[in-house]
Amino acid sequence: MKNILVVEDNPLIMELVRTLLISFGYEPIEASDGVMAIEIVKKNHFNLILLDMQLPGIDGVEVLKILKEDPVTREIPVIALTAHAMRGDEEKFLKAGCSAYVSKPIDIQRFKFVIAEFIA
Repeated sequence: MKNILVVEDNPLIMELVRTLLISFGYEPIEASDGVMAIEIVKKNHFNLILLDMQLPGIDGVEVLKILKEDPVTREIPVIALTAHAMRGDEEKFLKAGCSAYVSKPIDIQRFKFVIAEFIA
């Protein structure tokens, strides 16, 4: 089973992402903020991380920086999940270390394709 960490503070979006991932055959593990995400990543192995960039407390960019600085978590692909689909955002998140970018509202087919790209 492929483990995916979903870091999302909005309960409705978390429920949608959880439902989609389970329907795609993945095992989602959930974190509602950046601090929780970092703690969970240190205790588990993940094939992929879906990271909301707008989080309370430590935001997604800071979480990403922490993950990329740690040799243990550096290689885990991180997909930015954000409602802030402004021009230049995708480039900014990719430059910060994300492997891909999915904007909200989620396009289900694109979401499935992007995840499949990183999980063999």
